[in-house]
Formats: sequence, C-alpha cells, structure tokens
Amino acid sequence: MQYSRSPALSRSVRFPCSTSSSLSRAARSIPERGGIPQSNLVTQDSNAIIVQLHVISQKQFAPRQESLLQTLIGLLRAMRPKQWTKNTIVFAGLVFDAQLLMVEPLLTVIATFFLLCLASSSIYIINDLIDVERDRQHPRKRHRPIASGQLSVPVATIAAFVLPLITLALSALLNTWLAAIVLVYLVLHIAYTFWLKHIVIVDVLTIAAGYVLRVAAGTVVIHVTNFSPWLYLSVALLALFLAVGKRRQELLLLAEKAGSIRVTFEHYNLPLLDDMLRMVMVSVLITYTIYTIETESPVLAGTNLALLTVPFVLYGIFRYLYLMHVKGEGSAPDEVLLKDKPLLAAIMLWGLTFVAIIYLPQLLHSPVS
Repeated sequence: MQYSRSPALSRSVRFPCSTSSSLSRAARSIPERGGIPQSNLVTQDSNAIIVQLHVISQKQFAPRQESLLQTLIGLLRAMRPKQWTKNTIVFAGLVFDAQLLMVEPLLTVIATFFLLCLASSSIYIINDLIDVERDRQHPRKRHRPIASGQLSVPVATIAAFVLPLITLALSALLNTWLAAIVLVYLVLHIAYTFWLKHIVIVDVLTIAAGYVLRVAAGTVVIHVTNFSPWLYLSVALLALFLAVGKRRQELLLLAEKAGSIRVTFEHYNLPLLDDMLRMVMVSVLITYTIYTIETESPVLAGTNLALLTVPFVLYGIFRYLYLMHVKGEGSAPDEVLLKDKPLLAAIMLWGLTFVAIIYLPQLLHSPVS
C-alpha cells in the first residue's frame, strides 16, 4: 500500500539515507492501529518534531540577529553623525576661492569631508570609552550608546582602533598633506581626551584648534590661490565662542555635580565664562569684518560687497547669546544650530549672500553655448 509523503516534511528536512530506510521499514512492519496506518503516525510525529525544532531555532537565532542590529545602531550613534555638520567648515577654502563650480575640486573636498567625519567619529568613540563612568552621571550624556550599554566596550574598543587607521590610509591615498593634517588632528584630540581637557582654558583652545585644522584640510587638497589668514582667525574665534558657551551652559546644568564630571569645572565660574564670551564675541566681529574688507579673493578684492554679510554674523551671535541666557540652551551647540529656526535662517542667508556675491558674476559673464 502506497502513502504520500508530507510536503512540509520533504521540504523542511533531509534525512540520511540509512535513517529514511529504517523509518520506512519500521513503518511498513507495524500494523495499522485504529484504522490509521502507523506510517501516517510516523509522518505526523516527524512534522511535530520539525515544528518544535523550528520554534527552538527561532528562539536561538532571533536574539542574535536583534543583538547584531542593536550593536550596529549603537555604533552608528556612537559615531555621532549629527555632529558631522561641524566638518562642513572644510568647504570654506573651496567656496571662498571661487572653486565651488569646478567638478574635480568639489569632489575632492567632498571626499575630504567624509574622511574628517571618520576621524572625528573615532575621537568621539575614544572619548566615550574614557569617560564612560562620568557620562553615566551626566543627565544628557548617560543616554550615549556606550554609557547606556547599547554598544559594548569591546566592540567600541575595536572601532576606536580600526577607524583611525582606515582614515589615515584613505587620507594618504587622497593627499599626503591631508594625511599629515588628519594625523595632527587625531593626536591633538586624543591628547585632549586624556590630558588637555583637564587643563582650564587650554581645553576650549584645543577645540578651536580642531576647527582650524578642518579648514586647513579643505585647502591643502585643492590648489587654493587666495585664502585670507583673517578667515582662519575668524573660524578659530567662532569655534572658541561656541566652546566657551558650551562650558557655561554645562556648568549651569550640572550645578553641584560639575566638578565630579569634569575637572575644569572646579576652576570655571559664570563671571569668568561670561567675560570670556564677551571678549571672544567682539573678536569674532572684528576679525570677520576685517576679512570682508581685506580679503585677497580676486572676486571680492576692490569691492565692499562682502560687508553685506556682516549683519547676518552679528544677528547669529546675538541670537546664540539670547538662546543661552534666556532659553538656557547651548550645552549642545550642534543641536542649537540645527533646531533654532531664526538662527538657521541667519546662517542660510549669510551663506546664500556670500555665494551670490562670489559666483553670480561668474555665471553672468560665462559664455553661453
């Protein structure tokens, strides 16, 4: 008597030949019970076993897949892609030297931007590894992937070693000077993580130096003919303004816990930080105004059109002070710059005005094909 095999059984499992033959002989040798052939009973039991094995495998492998996904998400969060906006300053040399419309320089600077993102992300991971215990006491930083446990310390440690090596190798392929700047950037910020951030005033100066290195990276990868040192100074002072403002807001936010979380908070106080903010704010406005007048750009030389951008810079600084003193914001400058619509509008208008001043004459005088 012939019995059909269960489709589910044939699809789901392949028994060894000896096992299949033994099962078949055993099924044929057993008489029918209650009108139901024993071979059918074997098939039903086999199907039940397969279902149980499937359930067990789902329970075993699903958590592993979920754990891998959570690790990848945690690694991405630890790289802080929201803060990659800081690296957009790398385009300064390209824009102000009137090369934005040139394809090859543009692609080169875009590649440089992503390399700096990798470099800065590796520093963020190293910093979070070193400060994991302090971050767990911080009201905002305790939600970071390493501090919260979303990203394990061993995985973060591997990433902290691998990312800088990849960044340096790719930078060397693109430009030798870029690799040198990236190396200095990594060494400076690793020194900041282990040592410099514990030295009062030096900590904020180190942050400002990092932005100057970003600007320099964008200029060495392309042939920049005219780039004023006043712009370097303006960028450094603006970064210093944001760093001092961040220290001020963190000091207010942490209150009595400030000294236990960051050593330098034992030496900072609000009057000192407010005086530093005023001094840096005035310096930013002076150096930027001098840049707009004394610029070496062939497009802007001999004109005062760049002065049209000064009001946007003035408004942006005043708006940031307002957000700090009235709204209590500023402990995370990258979030403030992206979330505050009036400030974001001022930045966009400043950029559009400068781009129009530099590139509109090129577009108007370009030959029509």
